[in-house]
Amino acid sequence: MELSTFSFQAGRGWSLDAFPALDSPRTLLMVFAAPEYMDAPSPIAELLSAYPQSHFIGCSTAGEIFGPLVGDRSLSVAALRFEHSRIASVSACIEDASESRSAAERLAMQLDPSGLRAVFVLSDGLNVNGSELVKGLNGALPADVIVTGGLAGDGDRFKRTWVLSDGRPQSGIITAVGLYGDRLRVTHGSRGGWDSFGPERRVTRSNANILYELDGKPALELYKEYLGERASGLPATGLLFPLSIRKDANNSRQVVRTILGVDESNQALIFAGDVPKGYLAQLMRANFDRLVNGASVAADQARGGPVAGPVLATAISCVGRRLVLGERVEEETESTLENLPAATQQIGFYSYGEISPYTTGSCDLHNQTMTLTTFAET
Repeated sequence: MELSTFSFQAGRGWSLDAFPALDSPRTLLMVFAAPEYMDAPSPIAELLSAYPQSHFIGCSTAGEIFGPLVGDRSLSVAALRFEHSRIASVSACIEDASESRSAAERLAMQLDPSGLRAVFVLSDGLNVNGSELVKGLNGALPADVIVTGGLAGDGDRFKRTWVLSDGRPQSGIITAVGLYGDRLRVTHGSRGGWDSFGPERRVTRSNANILYELDGKPALELYKEYLGERASGLPATGLLFPLSIRKDANNSRQVVRTILGVDESNQALIFAGDVPKGYLAQLMRANFDRLVNGASVAADQARGGPVAGPVLATAISCVGRRLVLGERVEEETESTLENLPAATQQIGFYSYGEISPYTTGSCDLHNQTMTLTTFAET
């Protein structure tokens, strides 16, 4: 596998004088870009012109990761040319979150299951129920296929997200690349690092990803009590206080849910993934050191065995982590690189949701995690 990573910065241009000569049907271009490049897509068009035979996947972000650096108004790009593996790229439209599972099934059914090793998926970050999305993928793909990816971002604005489809940025789309080959090596890791606080409450009324009541009380009203003066900044300030849910008191497996919106008329909270009725829920808040340590643990999980050639690490971290870490945000991107093989090159983005197996097995939707996927050939 040949690998090159490079970037584009508004006002400065590309980080290299000429694009690497890696164009081929076995080449994958990953492009993570600031949201405004939907309206000014000329850098993306340059890439498409330079790599006409290659497969593209990419999306808008809440911050672009390039090596250990986190930026805005930029593009982070990786060009991978596989020697022994092949690629298939597919897409599906999604007009409403209620279509999430069926859209994911349509997407997955376009991929030939024979020899499929891994799927990397990127979705519109707003018009989607991430839990239903992963259910559709899990149901339609072979059980042994590794599925990772994330939901596109739009900073802390929650107005418009996009993914690359047919060579241009488009909203209301889910895209994926299927990777095939016996010498392909894909690893993954995902970890949070938030602290729970306050009482654990029962979800007494919900519908998919909309939470109406906790312990019989209006969810938004209760949530605002905890946020205090920060409640006026919802939904963005909700990123600082995600919700941890688990099936019951005997189940230690927790997943985290991030707020995408509020419904004042129904006093409801809208999350990136399902919040099932009957589940236990508890608020979470940031612990700086644990967030950075969580990123290190995710890298340890994704490290895998030694590889002679280059390794690409795709880091997808939640926008809430970026808001909490603030000026310290690069501590987590530095920690991932420090715990990955020395030959690793890293790009990625800050997202509205992360897709990865919990540890092993089928994929899950995560929020407020650092999730890593590594790509290499043995």
